[in-house]
Amino acid sequence: MHRFTTSARLVQSKAGQPVTVSSVTKAVRGLLTTARYTLTMFGLSAIAMLAVLYTNEDVAKRVSQLLHPQQPTIVVTAPAAPAPVATTEAVAEETTHAASHPALANTKQQQWVTDWLSKRYRVASDAANMLVSTAYMTAHEVKLDPLLILAVMAIESGLNPFAESPVGAKGLMQVMAKVHHDKFAEVGGQQAALNPVANIRVGALILKDYVKRTGSVEGGLKTYVGAADLETDSGYGSKVLAEYRRLKQVAKGHKVPTVTRSVPTQTVVSKPAEAPPAKPTVATAEGGQAAETLAGL
Repeated sequence: MHRFTTSARLVQSKAGQPVTVSSVTKAVRGLLTTARYTLTMFGLSAIAMLAVLYTNEDVAKRVSQLLHPQQPTIVVTAPAAPAPVATTEAVAEETTHAASHPALANTKQQQWVTDWLSKRYRVASDAANMLVSTAYMTAHEVKLDPLLILAVMAIESGLNPFAESPVGAKGLMQVMAKVHHDKFAEVGGQQAALNPVANIRVGALILKDYVKRTGSVEGGLKTYVGAADLETDSGYGSKVLAEYRRLKQVAKGHKVPTVTRSVPTQTVVSKPAEAPPAKPTVATAEGGQAAETLAGL
């Protein structure tokens, strides 16, 4: 009995204050409450930090560098080369290069011509661009004015690569494949008559040949349409030259209406066999020089 009473008594703390079961329970509860609040604050702080790292890339990079420091990488760069000095020789070389590649110098001109022809003849922009580019490249190769080639294409077929006349003239420039089979032999044969690239090239070669033979662009156009032995070409040459003049204005950046009183679509003229070469005369020789100037030869 004495021992039980003694163990149930209150023990004295180091400070001399009694320690009871209830006080210990309260102390433990206080510690748990404090720990809970502390963990809650740490959790909220961690969430806030994650939000900052997620929304701010710079802060995330800095934290990553602090946690995982990396050795600095030393990059050795070669000194920049001095800028080239423009010289007269360099300018002359660039000018020569542009002259030998007219497509580079005439990009803006070609775009104006393409846009105008596309609207005038209701041809898709991509298709018109291909036809104009081909005409310019062909003109450079055969030494003929590209705008004259385009004018013939416009009057002959309305820029329709599959046009065909009742007498067998085919393609953009309405070429008689049977008559000019020798020229088509170089581009794939007569079956290539409806190939836009082949048709434009053969047509340009024929036109250049006729201009040289007759000594003038007008005479060349008259022969081209098959009216060499006739008194008149029924206005064909006038239509081509009128379209040629309009294209020249367009190529200069001028505003030219795309609709006129009579927009030519396709000229169907019976084209006989190739006319025999004209006998050279003094007048023909003199006229040839003027024709070459107009046609861009």
